Amino acid sequence: MQTIPSFEPARVLVIGDIMLDRYWHGDTGRISPEAPVPVVRIAREEARLGGAANVALNLAAVGAQVNLIGVVGDDEPGQRVERMLADAGVQSSLVVSRCCPTIAKLRVVSRNQQLIRLDFEESFAEQAAADITELGTRYEQALADWDVVICSDYGKGTLARVGELIAAARAAGRPVLVDPKGTDWARYRQATLITPNLAELSAVTGEPSSDEDLAARAAALRESLALDALLVTRSERGMTLFHADGDIHLPALAREVFDVTGAGDTVIALLGAGLGAGLALPDAANLANLGAGVVVGKLGTATVSRAELRRAARTRHADEDTGVLDAVQLQQRVEEARAHGERVVMTNGCFDLLHPGHVRYLEAARELGDWLVVAVNDDASVQRLKGDGRPINTLADRMEVLRGLGAVDWVTSFGEDTPAALIERVLPDVLVKGGDYRPEDIAGADAVLAAGGEVRVLDFVEGHSTSGIVERVARGG
Repeated sequence: MQTIPSFEPARVLVIGDIMLDRYWHGDTGRISPEAPVPVVRIAREEARLGGAANVALNLAAVGAQVNLIGVVGDDEPGQRVERMLADAGVQSSLVVSRCCPTIAKLRVVSRNQQLIRLDFEESFAEQAAADITELGTRYEQALADWDVVICSDYGKGTLARVGELIAAARAAGRPVLVDPKGTDWARYRQATLITPNLAELSAVTGEPSSDEDLAARAAALRESLALDALLVTRSERGMTLFHADGDIHLPALAREVFDVTGAGDTVIALLGAGLGAGLALPDAANLANLGAGVVVGKLGTATVSRAELRRAARTRHADEDTGVLDAVQLQQRVEEARAHGERVVMTNGCFDLLHPGHVRYLEAARELGDWLVVAVNDDASVQRLKGDGRPINTLADRMEVLRGLGAVDWVTSFGEDTPAALIERVLPDVLVKGGDYRPEDIAGADAVLAAGGEVRVLDFVEGHSTSGIVERVARGG
């Protein structure tokens, strides 16, 4: 399974077109008497950051350090962009233009149908030459303090002098990643890597007739632009990394695709975060592919968290992740669950001979939360508790049977007479025990309660017990 690194050491400088996406939602039930258009009664407004700002949000979401440089207008949308960036923990150095508005897109939506989109924008390249000069100055001043550069080009003019930005980054020994726009890619010459989709690449190199033809066209493009690598996103076919050490194809990982909006932002952000965290380019590309599979399952421009990446990596390699975990792996899974606001339930026992009482008990425990952890006594502790001749089944066998139950998510083991130490480490949201215990007498209960969790006692199903089964077998019936 791919390891998801800590992104805290990653220091990524993002420069590019900043946009504000606004959505007005409301019901419509009549046609205007003034013109044949629907009347929408606006009930809710939503705002999201787009373009380079969404790249920065994706970096912040995984815990990377990020600085965003771009241009906004001297207007309310520009002020809103600055507030939203600050709220997300994104450091920014925004040039406020006196002659151009903040690039904004307003969508009117009714009954999940977009009725109209209104765009507010002017080309910074044409109208705000002084602002672009100031942008370059801020970039050069910041460059020494950041390890990776991302240029997010949406064709709005912020990157009118992108060639100069690339040259400065390479001269400073910084890798520079570019999300390209348009067909004039000579301006991206000597970038470390560019991330076009297949349609964008085809518009520049011509439509490839086969995978082999695509590889040949990509190689020619890399050579002509002096690129280290090219990462081409290919929709349902995943993405392909073309570079000198050999081409690598990464299959699409999304189970369901709801919206591809902003997926390119996630790809280039995770590439930058991965490189900044010390990953080799192929590993960073794998990470980006993993993140793309997550983000297309969300509606609208979205980000992906480190916990979601870990979960996606685990799902991708489900055959390697059997559900039988050691204490460290279990703690990691619990942290991921909590990052999603999910409740973890934990119980324990010997579970030597699994019977219907066990199954019903575990199903009832699972109903108390989103994930069920079962901690199992190892063989030595079962013998100390139950006497010679027990356990009948080895620890490995008992854990394998338990993890095969639909109600059980994770299985772990402990060697002490009680699981108190393990419970204190995991600190589940709900600790469950079956029988006639008082909650305060259950091992680990004090730690769970002190951490704000709860302790529940469930009734065992009458007529079922491992000891009873053993006695009947011993009697021959």
